[in-house]
Amino acid sequence: MQSTLRMKTAFAGAMLGLLATFAGSGSAQSAEPAPTTVGDVTGFAAEGSVYRLSAGPAEARVSFVTPETFRIELSPDGKFTDPTGQDVVLPQGPPPATRWYDRGDRYELTSAKVTLRAYKAPLRFAAFRADGTPLWSETQGLTWDQDRTTQSLARGAGEQFYGAGMQNGRGNTSHRGKTVEVGVDYNWNDGGHPNSVPFYLSSAGYGVYRNTYAPNTYVFGEPVTTTARERRFDAYYFAGDGSDAAKDVIGRYTSLTGKPFLPPVYGLEIGDADCYLHNANRGERHTLDALKIADGYVANDMPNGWMLVNDGYGCGYENLAETAQGLQQRKMQLGLWTEDGIDRLGEQVKAGQRVAKLDVAWVGEGYKFALDGCKDAYAGIEANSGARGFTWAPESWSGAQRCGVQWSGDQSGSWEYIRWQIPTYAGASMSGLAYTTGDVDGIFGGSAKTYTRDLQWKTFLPVTMTMDGWAANDKQPFRYGEPYTSINRASLKLHEALLPYIYSHAHRATTTGVGLARPLVLEYPDDPKAAGDAAKYEFLSGEDFLVAPVYQDAVERDGIYLPAGTWIDYWSGRTYEGPVTVDDYSAPLDTLPLFVRAGATVPMWPGGIRSYADRTAGSPLAWDVYPQGTSSFTLYEDDGVTREHRAGRYATQRADVVAPRRGAGDVTVRIGASQGTFAGKSAARPYQFTVHTGDAPSAVELGGTLPRFTSRAAYEAASQGWWYDRDDRGGVVKVKTAALRTDRAFTLELKDTSAVGGAVPGAAARLAAPAGQELGAGTPGTVAVDVTAGDRDATGVEVSLDVPAGWQVTPAAPIARVPAGTTRRVEVAVTPPGSATPGEATLTATVRHRSAGQDRTAVQRFAVGVMPQPPSADAWASDLVWLRSTNGWGPPERDRSNGESGATDGHPLTLAGRTYEKGVGAHADSDIEVYLGGRCTAFTADVGIDDEIDGYGDVAFSVEADGKVLWTSPRLTGASATLPVDVDVTGARHVRLRITDTNGSKSGDHGDWAAARFACA
Repeated sequence: MQSTLRMKTAFAGAMLGLLATFAGSGSAQSAEPAPTTVGDVTGFAAEGSVYRLSAGPAEARVSFVTPETFRIELSPDGKFTDPTGQDVVLPQGPPPATRWYDRGDRYELTSAKVTLRAYKAPLRFAAFRADGTPLWSETQGLTWDQDRTTQSLARGAGEQFYGAGMQNGRGNTSHRGKTVEVGVDYNWNDGGHPNSVPFYLSSAGYGVYRNTYAPNTYVFGEPVTTTARERRFDAYYFAGDGSDAAKDVIGRYTSLTGKPFLPPVYGLEIGDADCYLHNANRGERHTLDALKIADGYVANDMPNGWMLVNDGYGCGYENLAETAQGLQQRKMQLGLWTEDGIDRLGEQVKAGQRVAKLDVAWVGEGYKFALDGCKDAYAGIEANSGARGFTWAPESWSGAQRCGVQWSGDQSGSWEYIRWQIPTYAGASMSGLAYTTGDVDGIFGGSAKTYTRDLQWKTFLPVTMTMDGWAANDKQPFRYGEPYTSINRASLKLHEALLPYIYSHAHRATTTGVGLARPLVLEYPDDPKAAGDAAKYEFLSGEDFLVAPVYQDAVERDGIYLPAGTWIDYWSGRTYEGPVTVDDYSAPLDTLPLFVRAGATVPMWPGGIRSYADRTAGSPLAWDVYPQGTSSFTLYEDDGVTREHRAGRYATQRADVVAPRRGAGDVTVRIGASQGTFAGKSAARPYQFTVHTGDAPSAVELGGTLPRFTSRAAYEAASQGWWYDRDDRGGVVKVKTAALRTDRAFTLELKDTSAVGGAVPGAAARLAAPAGQELGAGTPGTVAVDVTAGDRDATGVEVSLDVPAGWQVTPAAPIARVPAGTTRRVEVAVTPPGSATPGEATLTATVRHRSAGQDRTAVQRFAVGVMPQPPSADAWASDLVWLRSTNGWGPPERDRSNGESGATDGHPLTLAGRTYEKGVGAHADSDIEVYLGGRCTAFTADVGIDDEIDGYGDVAFSVEADGKVLWTSPRLTGASATLPVDVDVTGARHVRLRITDTNGSKSGDHGDWAAARFACA
């Protein structure tokens, strides 16, 4: 949404004020009476699968929808209403057969799968599976007052709770012991719930959907109390089975309210948004100028599937058909933002629009308005074109999963932004929201590093977009230059290559309700760590990828929890046996901590394509195989754009892999015949396989023995054959075939090889680099690498180091032998050039050796710090190189106040009426690091809230040296006097100047390090 933060805040504030007015007037009329609890049963009636229980004037109604799903309604006056009508709950099939029994103290209402007990005195419900296993039980009867109804349930000793839609900063770990709000709150930041839904599920094997448009409050204490702010009770209950109970519950909830929609393939590519006409922040432009941005993606060889070209209040558009045509020529689709409705959607779609983004100004009341907007925009695209509906919405409700992407936007890019998003989107999948996301690096603030790190992990979400025009730098992935452009390109192309995997999961979601991004607990429900904070900042992408994003300004990642099973480092091939927690994972800027589940068989598009439209009917299909035991994957394909798949025009192809559970043996990959047809389907295509074995096979057979090649060049020049690449991720067998008919199955056999991890698991050596290594630009130094032998001796050990261009390396001497289980440190002489850019540099260490009778290779990427020349005389902080410069709002500014979100929009530094020529203007939370190299003795400054903030703001300043806090200010506000700083930094190598928010709002936290100066010699 192209709005100012003030406009969004003003709108939200007005709506909340209106709600507060209603609440206040109600409470002013009279004191609220005590809640009423439903009384004893006074009547009972049965009609098919519907049962009515009277309790004085109140009446409850139980309706069975399926054998596993039933509905309980209660009306205090016996008159039932249904405000949601058919908006959310879809028409269901005929009700199941049920029976009822009078057991004296209770009625039992039973289907083939569940029994609902209705105790008589007083009326109280409890649900059980057909085998008698309890699901839930009320601790007291349903209660109500003037404007709310509450159900109270007993909480099991280890019972965990999930769901409630998009809960920013939480959701992928249990809600146990927490209070969760569901409803419109106009808060898209940490702690908000902008796309919440009134549904939750329990580890006891049940889920509950409150069928309402009213706000809800769920308190997962003892007892569990769930309240809707309306004087009626209406809830659907779902029973799950066995170890997949949570998936069953999600599936049954989405069978009731609608399965997630299947996006067009271009919708799974990154999108771009900006205002290209009347732009308040960028001046007057023309809609056709969007094509220049599209050309930037093409010129930088970066995927981009669609563009919103009018994303701003009052932006408007012109030359719509020409813009749509120009984008299509660049393999992108046109999107428009619906500021005030969809009255013109039909003509816009006919002109080429294929994406609709809704705005809070239109659907700001949320609830029914948000759901109707989503449905209407989705239907409008389909009614006026042959394309699939594709919408994005900032507010939604139950049912919106069937028509759009749920988006949390308009935030400021920062490390904190990355942190709280990680649990948000995976957690939303527990409510059937298959497509949730936020803007890459926010729309405000941000930096080259936070952009790169944010895009890295969003590669493993199904959808994402950039929004431009608000920060100092636009948010296209090529704006920051190198090395960021190359790293971002690699992330986007990996996402593009994985589209067969992602699209197959998107189709699965249309039948299961389970999205691609998911919390660990969904796949590992019996692992207590998966339910807790140990897994909060990681998630699964499908069943096969475990993603642990870097959410701090660091080149190592701690606390990566890998659940039971074998896990493979995607980049190095190193194997881990779970459950295990991985610390000190080396993650230089170009490396996302990423692990693959052993047994994974992942379909991919090879070749580094920029768009799905680059594919032709004869393009190759790749399978990335991590053999262990018996496993399979079913690929889904259709034309990717039209709605013909709904008429059965699609195809599936199953891959089955049989391998040893561990160690040596044959590996068999069977690719089944492609079942089904659609326009553009490949009649024949080549296949490529990467099989992660760790040991070379004696032969590879495909209806006969395939030729073996002994070099990369020979393999790449051939049309078919195989090659064992010992240097690739611990040893990979690479196979390619000639074009094979897709309507026929074939079997690939790798003889005398192994499961992932090698014939002798643990035999290979591994590498690690000590953290915190530094080199001086233009100064000779050494880089240390630790070689640890595996379960067998490593012999003929040779360590090499790949470094950036222009660096000098002296090869290390070979090592004859490293005994099994021991570590040998190798120091390599390295000299960066004098022109080396200060900051992080990524190096790659490689160790070639022999162990367990095989030649092996291990690789490790890691970062070293390149330090600038330290100051040799007194120096202003604003004149030094900043190794780190994070900021809460835009970038920190040199010799100016923080100002707004731009890089140079600050004012002269001013504290208590005094202006300063030198210093640093920042915004909490801020962290600036400089390198002193032990040359300085003192740091002095005047600190406070800049006068550009009129009396508010609430911060604390601190000075740290080499990891130790040397000084911290008291809490300072806009009304505080200027505070002088004089800190001894003698001998310090690294000093960090930090400003921290102290009241939780960060509003007005414009802190100045005025006259900030180091005394150096």
